[in-house]
Amino acid sequence: MEKEAHTHIVKYSTYIYVLIALLFMTFLSVAVTGIELGPYTVSAALLLASIKSILVLLIFMHLKFDKKFYGIMVASVFILLACVIIVTFLDYLYR
Repeated sequence: MEKEAHTHIVKYSTYIYVLIALLFMTFLSVAVTGIELGPYTVSAALLLASIKSILVLLIFMHLKFDKKFYGIMVASVFILLACVIIVTFLDYLYR
């Protein structure tokens, strides 16, 4: 049996666009901490961090090009983590 070649080529411009997006979201998350949003400041920072991690997983870790099964596994872990964080924050906010 011959193994299938699993190659993909990503343009350098894609990496540069993702890098710019990551830098922009990093500066935005720093700016959000300076704005008084009350209890939603942490939520906004977590949302931006989640978006940044999804970009890194898809582009830099090549999850976009792997089998769909791996994507489903990662998505299920993210959903589970989000549920735990939401329940924790709801418990903290309404105590």
